[in-house]
Amino acid sequence: MNSLDFSIVLQAWPYLWSGLLFSLALTAVAFVVGLVLGTCLALVQHFEVPVLGKLVRGYVALMRSIPLILVLFWFFFLVPIVLGHLSGNGRPVPIGATWTAFITFGLFEAAYYSEIIRVGLRAVNKGQFEACQALALSTFDTYRSVILPQVLRVASPIILSQTIILFQDTSLVYVLSLTDLLGAASKLAQLNGRLVEMYLVIAVVYLAISSAASQCVASLRKRYAIAGR
Repeated sequence: MNSLDFSIVLQAWPYLWSGLLFSLALTAVAFVVGLVLGTCLALVQHFEVPVLGKLVRGYVALMRSIPLILVLFWFFFLVPIVLGHLSGNGRPVPIGATWTAFITFGLFEAAYYSEIIRVGLRAVNKGQFEACQALALSTFDTYRSVILPQVLRVASPIILSQTIILFQDTSLVYVLSLTDLLGAASKLAQLNGRLVEMYLVIAVVYLAISSAASQCVASLRKRYAIAGR
């Protein structure tokens, strides 16, 4: 332990900070895209749209059954080939590692958020729908103004828990040679040989952010438990 030198971490902090900002940006974009798209997918299943509903169920089952890292590889290597064939010239259309990460994470998380929203929709009391009908609200207004706000409020602890997992999963973008928080630490550790110091500090950063978010989850659950009594 006496040989540990954390001064190298302070010197490299601007580079690590840029990696952390990338991880947070990827988390935020994937959260927004995943939640919006996931809500749409949940509504399709909720309304039991004949053909589209089966396609959505298949998509959700597929995304929840394979590792995220495999989806990253699929999108990075296969989608350019497919786009090349569709364009007619037969040459792969490069997407880029950054676009691959943001698009893949958004599509992947949509499957998980959709299940959370779908379960929340099933838990809404039927009296809420009857009250909306009595007020002559349209289906669109019913879900926009009454149903979905309640679902999002009640499901917010689970949504936030999934977002914590999403933040931790951003470290997988190292397979695309992107510089996220862990990727930045790995590159610096390989250059200066200070693997232990770098990985210890990065572990503390992940622990601090995830623990703070977990406390928010606990607070939300306690608040809604009290409100539900």
